[in-house]
Amino acid sequence: MADIPSSPLESLTLDRLRRRHSVKWRHYAADVLPVWVAEMDTPLAEPIREVLREAVEAGDTGYATDCGYAEAFCGFASDRYGWSLDPSVPILVGDVMGGVVAALDAVSRPGDRVVISTPVYPPFYSFVGRAGRKVVASPLADTGAGLRLDPDRLDADLAGASVYLMCNPHNPAGHVLTREELIAVADTAERHGVTVISDEIHAPLTMPGERHIPFTSIDHPAAARAFTLHSASKAWNLAGLKAALLIPGPAAEVSDLPDDLWAAAGLFGALAGRAAFAECVDWLDEVRTGLDHNRTLLAALLAERLPEVGYRPPQATYLTWLDLRAYGLGADAADVLLEKGRLGVHNGTSFGAEGAGFVRLNIATSRAVLTEAVERMARALDRPASAA
Repeated sequence: MADIPSSPLESLTLDRLRRRHSVKWRHYAADVLPVWVAEMDTPLAEPIREVLREAVEAGDTGYATDCGYAEAFCGFASDRYGWSLDPSVPILVGDVMGGVVAALDAVSRPGDRVVISTPVYPPFYSFVGRAGRKVVASPLADTGAGLRLDPDRLDADLAGASVYLMCNPHNPAGHVLTREELIAVADTAERHGVTVISDEIHAPLTMPGERHIPFTSIDHPAAARAFTLHSASKAWNLAGLKAALLIPGPAAEVSDLPDDLWAAAGLFGALAGRAAFAECVDWLDEVRTGLDHNRTLLAALLAERLPEVGYRPPQATYLTWLDLRAYGLGADAADVLLEKGRLGVHNGTSFGAEGAGFVRLNIATSRAVLTEAVERMARALDRPASAA
């Protein structure tokens, strides 16, 4: 692997990582290797570190303002997505799910049906439910080349619904919707009078050859009425700093959005987000290169050690969806990996009924940790260690 470029993913030792206080490193006992929640094993990009250092030294710890976060995102979106967006349009919110709930409240009523494409990010269920809406699961189709939207099933499920809560790039399936798929979603939403809310938090983390297209950037009436959510938190490892952007389409219903959504955001999050989108693109690309190598490494490790694990390298994100059903572990496969292998992965059933027998594994780590994760998985599945 000497030809693999250095990456921020290779910068920190496991001992240093275990000193962290984030949920990734404190949820499990010390002997468990955690590769579950959406945190990356990287140091902060230097411009982010510097802006936070300056804020601390200045005692700049008050309430949040935009801090140029929206303008920086718009520049990034123009460069990466070809999306021309007025910096006055994005609305500062605390995080993506807070923005989702604000949009839900603006365009639907308690008791309304909200469709989600499952298996999907677990807070889609809990936040929609707490907002008083009814979750309608619309399973993705197994195309033989990974999970994708099922147009016919989505069409049926959107009938009588108020909102389609979309995840693109998809977590945990890892696919990136094509323009044709997005137009099909828009056509279906328009036909049923449904508002689309699109969680695009993983958009900066596309793999080589893939291109993210923001839903509200396409030329379609349904896209004009939609909302998208963006943040620097996943791509630059800033989730604990709390700042995201709710972006209404040009015809979106915004009159019922609260005026104080900004109050849930953290000033450090807005400062760090601005630095990320404006000054840390090279760092992001180094991470993406490391992730590209890791998704290939995972395929090779599984083929050697656990060939019956179903795995499709993701088109985006650092989250991988593994099918362990061939090993007969039952619905909650992650429990077996934890008990027998001391490996912490996310249980597939958290993402919906379709996740029974699956687990989600995070590859945003070093090659050594990823290799150890597969070895622990093999140990849990009673597979002998490879010969030295």
